[in-house]
Amino acid sequence: MTLAPPEQPVPPAVTVVGIGADGWAGLPEAARTELVGAQVVIGGERQLGLLPPSCRGRRVPWPSPLRPAVPGLLAAHAGSRVAVLASGDPMFYGIGRALTEVLGTDALRILPHPSSVSYACARIGWPVEDTEVVTLVGRPAARLAAALHHGRRVLVLSADARTPAAVAALLREQGFGPSRLRVLEQLGGADEACLEGTADHWPHPPGDPLNVIAVECRRTPEALRLGAVPGLPDTAYEHDGQLTKRHIRAATLGVLAPAPGELLWDIGGGSGSIAIEWMRTHPSCRAITVERDPRRARRITHNADRLGVPALRVVTGPAPGNLTRLPTPDAVFIGGGLTVPGLLDTCWDALPPGGRLVANTVTLESEALLAEAHREHGGELVRLSVAHAVPVGGFTGWRQAMPVTQWSVRKPLTGPEAEHSAPEPAQHPGDNR
Repeated sequence: MTLAPPEQPVPPAVTVVGIGADGWAGLPEAARTELVGAQVVIGGERQLGLLPPSCRGRRVPWPSPLRPAVPGLLAAHAGSRVAVLASGDPMFYGIGRALTEVLGTDALRILPHPSSVSYACARIGWPVEDTEVVTLVGRPAARLAAALHHGRRVLVLSADARTPAAVAALLREQGFGPSRLRVLEQLGGADEACLEGTADHWPHPPGDPLNVIAVECRRTPEALRLGAVPGLPDTAYEHDGQLTKRHIRAATLGVLAPAPGELLWDIGGGSGSIAIEWMRTHPSCRAITVERDPRRARRITHNADRLGVPALRVVTGPAPGNLTRLPTPDAVFIGGGLTVPGLLDTCWDALPPGGRLVANTVTLESEALLAEAHREHGGELVRLSVAHAVPVGGFTGWRQAMPVTQWSVRKPLTGPEAEHSAPEPAQHPGDNR
């Protein structure tokens, strides 16, 4: 009996080489060998310019916009030995992600270089694990606002030479003018430099486009303090009265239970507070808020920018008519419009098994709908009540806010997931667990 020879592994179709500001001199031998042997080298104009004449492969610059062009460009050079140049670590906010999505991991060989974050932390003595990183490459500067907390250290990946001034302006607007800024240019290269100042007094004109900004956050005493958990002060929002108040908001987000990467539908956005605080719980959380009033929709966008989640998607128009075109949510919050025919059923039908729905109301008519939904689907029906101490003559008394009826429910799992899902423990009177 003759044994068949073992199958040889298929070599990667593309090799991705991380390169730093030090160029060819900073590359290890394995990376140099790949680039010298490549028939096609794809990269940015600056990166391609770092290669020596010994790299004889055809040099192909990335077009703009880059991401949509990736599949076609790779297909055009299929069958050739292709190398792709990336800045620093290709898998850290780099081209490696897009290539992996297009080709899959088996078709790639990735040779990383130290990232700009590693270089920056080494230069200024910051532990990498204690440093927050925010990229503004292809993203609005407003993303930085969510990372600003007094005493925190943040590294900002710049889009270009104008980013440091934009960051300084945002810090001043957010009440972080005293923050110390250091702009680290050409990290690892022969022209490495560092510019220093504060956001309040940033004296430097635009410099090198290849830079990273180190921010030591310092808040002014009078600036509004924004915590890291749901329940921001009501004064953090611009609104016309349509605002889920702070204590109810914190309780609502607790029941919605956002997790990284999940998508929320916020129906009847008002000021956008539920969607905004959902997204602030983790950078990968996503939300779509639906608001029929165009003025409120514009206000939601403004609030989202100020509070650091400019990626919040605002859909202007009535529900449920415009819900069918939205991506499937992991959770739905209904803060308004419960009496609109078909809204509750549409939201329930849109949820996948295991998805969560939370609805708040202060009216008897909507409360009756929630009571009926509770009878049909189960879940938990609670009444939330908050009272505030106010002056009563020369004394102090309690002023009761309108109580909020809240229905929360998890859509039942189906199939194998249901068999392996542990039931939630029942709550009994006197059970304080």
